[in-house]
Amino acid sequence: MKITRFQRAAVTVVAAVALPLALTSCSSDDKDSKAESSSAAEDTAAPEETADDAAGDAAADGPFGPACASVPKTGPGSFEGMGQAPVATAASNNPELSTLVTAVKKAGLVDTLNTAENITVFAPTNDAFAKIPKADLDAVLADKEMLTKILTYHVVGEKLAKKQLESGTYDTLQKSTLTTAGSGDSYKVNDSASVVCGDVPTANATVHIIDTVLMPK
Repeated sequence: MKITRFQRAAVTVVAAVALPLALTSCSSDDKDSKAESSSAAEDTAAPEETADDAAGDAAADGPFGPACASVPKTGPGSFEGMGQAPVATAASNNPELSTLVTAVKKAGLVDTLNTAENITVFAPTNDAFAKIPKADLDAVLADKEMLTKILTYHVVGEKLAKKQLESGTYDTLQKSTLTTAGSGDSYKVNDSASVVCGDVPTANATVHIIDTVLMPK
C-alpha cells in the first residue's frame, strides 16, 4: 500500500509538471501557426501590388508624341479601335493617314500588310506627303514599282517599341536599312523624319506615325 501511494503521488507530480509544459507548447504552436498564416497572407497580397505596378508601367508605355492628342477617343480610329484591326485596315480608320492608305491600295499592299506578323510601320501623315511637290507625288503614285519600293521601305520585319528607337539600324521589307535615334518622347528616323505619335498598337503591327516620307537608300 505504501508503494502504491508513493506511485500515485509520483504520477500526480509528473502530471502537474507536464500540464504547464503542454500548455506552453500549445501556446507556442498557436503563435507559430498565426505567424505562418500572417506570412502567407502577406505573400498572397504581394502579387496584387506587383499587378498594380505592372498596370502602371503598361500605362506609361502607351502611345506617345504630340500628334497622339488628335487621335479620336472612341471608335475605329481610336487607339483601342486600331488595336483590334490589322495595320492597313487600322490606318484606313485614321483620317490623318488617308494619303498613305491610298498609296498602299495603289501598290497592292493591303493584303501584304494585313497578313504580315509582328511588323513595324513608319506611317507618314497626309502633311508628310504634302511636302512632296504634287507633280512628283503624282508621278510616284502612278509608278507601282517605285511606289512599292518607297512603301516597303517604311516597314520593318519586327515590332519596335519606344526603347528600341533610341539607337538602332533595322532591315526594311524593301531590303535596305533605316536608322532611328532619340530619347524621351523625341525620336527621328534617318535623321529626317520625326515620330509624332509612336507606339500605336494594331492587331499585327506597331505603328510609329512620322512627319516626313522616307526615301530608300
